[in-house]
Amino acid sequence: MFKRFIVFIALIATVVLLFKYCEFKKGDDSTTVDGSGLIQQQILNVGKLVVTEGHFSEVITYKNKEKYLMGIVSFDKKALIVVNADVTVAYDLHKMKYDIDDVNKTITIVSIPKEEIKISPDIKFYDVEQSKLNPFTGDDYNKINKSVKANLAKKIDKSTLKSNAQNRLISELSKLLITTSNLGWTLKYEGKVIESEKDFNQQIKL
Repeated sequence: MFKRFIVFIALIATVVLLFKYCEFKKGDDSTTVDGSGLIQQQILNVGKLVVTEGHFSEVITYKNKEKYLMGIVSFDKKALIVVNADVTVAYDLHKMKYDIDDVNKTITIVSIPKEEIKISPDIKFYDVEQSKLNPFTGDDYNKINKSVKANLAKKIDKSTLKSNAQNRLISELSKLLITTSNLGWTLKYEGKVIESEKDFNQQIKL
C-alpha cells in the first residue's frame, strides 16, 4: 500500500514537472520572435499621415487703375479683402522607403517624404468700388488669390507651423528607434547611425 502511494506521488510530481517544463518552453518560444517582423510591424504602425494644422488671417487692400486717352481719364477699382486660411503641413509616412538587413540587424531609412503644405483660404470682399469701364473680372480674382497664397506662404515660413510638424514627424520616427534599440538592431538614416531624437533633428532639415 505504501509503495503504491509513493508511486502515485512520483507520478504526480512527474506530471507537474512536465507541465512546468512545457509552460517554460512555451514562454521561451513566445519571446523568440523574428526581429525583422517586429520592426516591419512598427513601421506599419508609424506609417501614417502626420498632420499639423494652423490658422492665419490677413487684410489686403486691392487697387487697380485703368487709364484712357493718354492717361487723361482713368477708372479705379478697389476692395478691402479679408482672408482667413486653414493651413496643414503633412508628412505621409506611408511613402517612407526603407531597407531591412536581417544579417547585420540593420534597418536603413532610405527616404522620408517631403512635407505637403495645403492652404485653404476663405476670401471675402468688402467696400468694393468699381466702374463699368473697369469692373472686377476673373483675372483680378486670380491675381488676388495668387497674392494671398504668396503672402500666406511667407507667414507660414516665419511661423512655427513647419517646425512643429517636423517635431511630430521625429516623434513618430522615434517609435521605430525605440523598437530597434530594444531588439538590439541598428537604425540608420543618410549614412548616419541614429541613436536619439537629437540625431534625427540633425539629419532631418526643413
